[in-house]
Amino acid sequence: MISVYIHIPFCAHICNYCDFCKLLKNDKWINDYLMALEKEIKENYQGEIVKTLYIGGGTPSTLSLKELEKLFNILKIFKLDKNAEITFESNVQDLTNEKLEFLKDKINRLSIGVESFNKENLSILGRPLVNKDNIMLAKKYFKNINVDLIYGFNNDKYLKDDLEEILTLKVPHISLYSLILEEHTKLYIKGYNNVNTDSQSEEYIDKVLTKHGYKHYEISNYAYEGFESKHNLVYWNNEHYYGFGLGASGYIGNRRYENTRSLNKYLKGNFLLEEHFLDKNETIQNEFILGFRKLEGININTFKHKYNINPLDIDVVKRQLNKKLIILENSYLKINPKYLYVSNNILMEYLTDLVNNNI
Repeated sequence: MISVYIHIPFCAHICNYCDFCKLLKNDKWINDYLMALEKEIKENYQGEIVKTLYIGGGTPSTLSLKELEKLFNILKIFKLDKNAEITFESNVQDLTNEKLEFLKDKINRLSIGVESFNKENLSILGRPLVNKDNIMLAKKYFKNINVDLIYGFNNDKYLKDDLEEILTLKVPHISLYSLILEEHTKLYIKGYNNVNTDSQSEEYIDKVLTKHGYKHYEISNYAYEGFESKHNLVYWNNEHYYGFGLGASGYIGNRRYENTRSLNKYLKGNFLLEEHFLDKNETIQNEFILGFRKLEGININTFKHKYNINPLDIDVVKRQLNKKLIILENSYLKINPKYLYVSNNILMEYLTDLVNNNI
């Protein structure tokens, strides 16, 4: 079975990162884009059974009902497993009765981009105020809901309030992302640098959410038992997935690829930007770097089955076990919880060590 990510790059507003999505909010371009998306899927999808389908963006919820109907007609090409997880990303303001009625029989998981409940934070991000009533309305339609929250800016002075607001919603999944300032974005150009770079916020988040029954199963993700994102786990388990749409990336066989970010090229059917064919060492690199994002870590028996190698025999693993940077627990290798939020140096060893040494 395979997983599929669909990128719908349209936004109703912009979150001070770039003006790209604004430029795309045009009825003709949307129609042309959907036609190109259909062409890309038909050219590349090989008819596998799909176990997870993620429709993200941008924000696909900004599409009109007519546009959404066209999108979901295109997606009928996929052969969905009867238990497939189907996720749809949405802005809070798009959660109307009309759209929720349309979606209720087409998806089974809703991801809502809240980012913050605080007026000052939302002003910095260029986003509208959050109407919690819309989220409560969505709960009448869907049991499996994720809410996104951004932290690590404005000195996190409203983080406590944001967490308290999220907890009142009692949604089963919460994703938390630290603000990253990239070049050529509005916040970067404006010189905004009020970013919290230590691990205090992460530790506080973990303490609050685990106290309220959430399981910390991946560095950025918390869920009630049984509500972990199956699609995200495809990434962290280094499994294969298609990426369709402008700027989407995928991993099929030993090939990782990324689509063009040029709308003109995409509409002309020139979908691919670049591709790379991984050797065994690179694949194993990814297995460690992605797998260590999971709190449970990497199952050594699964690793042996996939690569015919005992991970405990790999030099970098032996070295980090000796230093207690990683630990072995119940047949799982995982990052020592003491170093979870400062793990980049640990992961970098797998990039350098496994590139320079054949396994």
